[in-house]
Amino acid sequence: MKIAIDLGGTNMRVGLTDGPKLIDSVIEPCPAKESENVVLDQLKRQIGQLMNADVTGIGVGVPSVVDCKRGIVYNVANIPAWKEVHLKEILEREFGVPVAVNNDANCFALGAWRYGEGRGTNDMVGLTMGTGIGSGIIIGGKLYNGVNTGAGEIGSLPFKDADYEFYCSSRFFSQLHGDTGANFGKRAQTGDAEAIAVWNEFGQNVGELIKAVLFTYAPEAIIIGGGIASAFSLFEAPMRQALESFPYPENVVATRIEPSTLPNAAMLGAGALIED
Repeated sequence: MKIAIDLGGTNMRVGLTDGPKLIDSVIEPCPAKESENVVLDQLKRQIGQLMNADVTGIGVGVPSVVDCKRGIVYNVANIPAWKEVHLKEILEREFGVPVAVNNDANCFALGAWRYGEGRGTNDMVGLTMGTGIGSGIIIGGKLYNGVNTGAGEIGSLPFKDADYEFYCSSRFFSQLHGDTGANFGKRAQTGDAEAIAVWNEFGQNVGELIKAVLFTYAPEAIIIGGGIASAFSLFEAPMRQALESFPYPENVVATRIEPSTLPNAAMLGAGALIED
């Protein structure tokens, strides 16, 4: 069994996992505005609630760049005090088991690849679409990190007058159209023409994002997670329409593009950071 951690600025989610199974979990609000040690102390306490003699390691996913070899996290999103935290060293000293740390989007990709819709592929891209855009890359059956988990930051590529993250995340709805994606989703499901048009525009943007992925990685599968993935049916058609102009149509046909249905994919992926 593994302790798996999905650390966010809103919630700290700590689970006890056994392969694809989440056996137990402790989820508490993150004291994100507090000091580094306050956040660490709560994390240790949550881990301690699940720790037992059968745990062989701790895997952690964090929304930041990570020195995977040394397990150092830098400038964690929405936790201002975490500028440079030697998390692997701290947790190994505290609990006496191996610790692996990686970016949270990478953990999602690893979870989706090992236990979800990405199973059976050698090359896969996991996209998380929510407040921002994250991505994790599987190449040749292995998670590809790059330097400090910097590989695959496709959301930061320039697009229109901003970047893909602006046009393919919740910011598209709130900052460009003045309401939440959830509200636009409810309206679209009732047949509201304005809301449907907004989702069509969003789907076109996502299609352009998928093109960037296809040009860069040509994966066997692109698995979409995050809060917006649940609205896949609202933007799938315009997304696929945008892909009709991709210059290598055979690659579009060869690539599965679908939403993740795996609960707790990022947490399960964090657990999978620890080799059996």
